[in-house]
Amino acid sequence: MQTIASRQLGSTGPTVFPLGLGCMGMSGMYGPADETESIATIHAAIDHGVTLLDTGDFYGMGHNELLIGRALKGRRDKVTLSVKFGAMRGPDGAWLGFDARPAAVKNALAYSLVRLGVDYIDIYRPSRLDPAVPIEETVGSIADLVKAGYVRSIGLSEVGPETIRRARAAHPISDLQIEYAIVTRRPEAKIFPALAELGIGVTAYGVLSRGLLSSSVPAKNGDFRAFLPRFAGSNGEKNQRVVETLRSLALEKSLSVPQLCIAWVLAKGKHIVPLVGSRTRTQLEESLGALEVPLSADDVLRLEQAIPESAICGTRYDERQMQMLDSER
Repeated sequence: MQTIASRQLGSTGPTVFPLGLGCMGMSGMYGPADETESIATIHAAIDHGVTLLDTGDFYGMGHNELLIGRALKGRRDKVTLSVKFGAMRGPDGAWLGFDARPAAVKNALAYSLVRLGVDYIDIYRPSRLDPAVPIEETVGSIADLVKAGYVRSIGLSEVGPETIRRARAAHPISDLQIEYAIVTRRPEAKIFPALAELGIGVTAYGVLSRGLLSSSVPAKNGDFRAFLPRFAGSNGEKNQRVVETLRSLALEKSLSVPQLCIAWVLAKGKHIVPLVGSRTRTQLEESLGALEVPLSADDVLRLEQAIPESAICGTRYDERQMQMLDSER
């Protein structure tokens, strides 16, 4: 493999491997997962040079952090931990709302440190904007944790330009985590220009539109994708036409469709770090292959002309969740 250049998350954040490992799928969000294989995948990622691991304290109601904690024994110094907080869950897995009050922020971090078995978090971020709490208060409470040594950098997730500016005025921000893919390009219009102006990086999730672009089918039990518009009914059938177009373009580059989609995100800017949700070592190896065939500007243009964002049917979340997203306003 060629020499791979690291990428810095914004002007103030850490420098990381150009691909990050998103660990959400290892804790049941896409149906059952094998813990032994999950840990082996995290170890394989680290062995390949991957440094950024992304999780949320609400993934599997703490299961994901416990899993990562076991995987990182003896390896903490090799990774950059990005943790999202704030979503409240019920014992039945229900989503109960969001809490980003200063006291809740510090309480959530205290539990994350224990579950992960670490002394500090590299990047700590609210997973959504709490409409009841000014972003300055949430960021200010994380800033207190930075001063105390429990957090190294502050990140954001799924917020729009106004919130980004207000947060940045309160404290330096390393990166914004947001869904971004060849079929999800809305952040390019207003959000990315604001980030560039403020020196804030991007960690892009959903680069395969939650497996839609890799022809992944939602599991029968416990897979939240079954409720997402892009997978449902006629939308799911129509979107397979997009996948077929991608498959033809990928063959020209001797790439798989997932590799082509990841390569596209990588080519969109050195300030962007795609998060790949590999749950197995085989999936990880495929994702890493995207680094071996960089796309040219002409390649990117051709791909975007062949797959306009309007080609995809359905929104990325259901209507209720879309209305709650600050990034969609």
